[in-house]
Amino acid sequence: RYSVEPDAEVPHSKSRGSHLRVHFKHCREIVHHIQGMPAGKANKFLEDVLERKAIVPFTKYTGGIGRKAMAKQCNAPGDKG
Repeated sequence: RYSVEPDAEVPHSKSRGSHLRVHFKHCREIVHHIQGMPAGKANKFLEDVLERKAIVPFTKYTGGIGRKAMAKQCNAPGDKG
């Protein structure tokens, strides 16, 4: 089911979903931003996004997405956000 099986001694997490009502491009940008963060920091970031205190900067799929001033928090360029 997964392309790579991670090492057992390294703490890690795997997830998988099907028939989810969410866009693939949004999922990609969220995961790209929180990848490598400690779990607590990533969880707090996602809670802040739900409370509209933080923003997920879009880096690849930027067509049709507006510019947001909150993207400065993540050191994103002006047209990403």
